This record gives sequence, structure tokens and C-alpha cells, in this order.
Amino acid sequence: MNDDLAGRAAELAKQAAEFAKSLAAFADQAATAASAIPAAPAAAGGHMPFVTLLTIFALACFIGYYVVWCVTPALHSPLMAVTNAVSSVIIVGALLAAGLKGLGAPQVFGFLAVALAAVNIFGGFIVTHRMLSMFKKKPKK
Repeated sequence: MNDDLAGRAAELAKQAAEFAKSLAAFADQAATAASAIPAAPAAAGGHMPFVTLLTIFALACFIGYYVVWCVTPALHSPLMAVTNAVSSVIIVGALLAAGLKGLGAPQVFGFLAVALAAVNIFGGFIVTHRMLSMFKKKPKK
């Protein structure tokens, strides 16, 4: 029984070695194919061009405007909850940026992002509290 088990283990090791060789050949082919693809501008220069970033910002402004101003009143509270959740993620990244060593543009923008996200979060809670208070029964006089 031990000989049979040892024989199966040896056969399995042989198959694993063949599989490793075929994977190495596949990795070489993938690396050769990847090196033939021209690099994207962001990868080549290390950053995206200003015009591309400005276009993304402008599109985000238009989308944000239509999302906020075209929402029905029934969806206001769920939208406010999602906005607060997004702002909480933004504030974590902003705190990381603001806490970097030194004082430069990343720290200044990080501080501004923390301040604006905090205003958005607390404002959202105030508006939601006010809307929920509208649904409470008023005491009789």
C-alpha cells in the first residue's frame, strides 16, 4: 500500500512539474504579447494630461448636477444617505492626504477635502433630521 501511495505521489509530482513548465511557457508568451502593446499615455509619462483630467472633472460636474437637481422628493432621503456614505469614504482619503509629511499642495488639498466633506456630512445629517421631524406628530395644544 505504501508503494502504491509513493508511486501515485511520484506521478503527481511529475504532472505538477509538467504543468509548471507549461505555465512558464504561457507566462513567457503573455509577457512577449504584452511588450508588443504600445504603452498608454498615462503609463508612459506617469500622469494623465491636464485636458483629460479637466474633461473628466467637467463631466462629473454635469452628472452631479443632474443627479442632485433631477431627483424626486421621494428619493431625497436615500440619496442623502448614499451621499453621506460617499463623503465618509472621501474624508478617509482626504485625511490620508492631509496627514502626509511636509506642507505642500497635497496637504492643502487634503485639508480642503476634509473640510468640504465634513460640511457635506454634517449638513446631510441636519437636513435628514429636519425632514424626519416633518413626519412626527405635532403635540396637541
